[in-house]
Amino acid sequence: MISKSDWKLFREKLPEWQEKYMEKLVGEYITFLSQDDKATSDKFWELEKRIKKDRKNPGVIMELNKSEAIWDIANLIRHKVISPADLSDFSEELQQDVKRILEVN
Repeated sequence: MISKSDWKLFREKLPEWQEKYMEKLVGEYITFLSQDDKATSDKFWELEKRIKKDRKNPGVIMELNKSEAIWDIANLIRHKVISPADLSDFSEELQQDVKRILEVN
């Protein structure tokens, strides 16, 4: 179970992490749309497909549940929304719990 202080920090940091991740996605979309080798209609439909997929990523949307927070943090790392270095402000216990989850899975 996540500590009260780590839970509070997670709720504060998650919107920042998601915003940064979505900024990265938008950059990828811009690069994709700037390609000259595809028809505009192909780019439109490919982008629509990509956005549908990306919307399911925890870097875009996530239900907050205290009992699942450590798993959610590990999931954010797996999806490359954050890195283990982003956990430096969290307790050592949380960092170790996340590390164990990532090693097992």
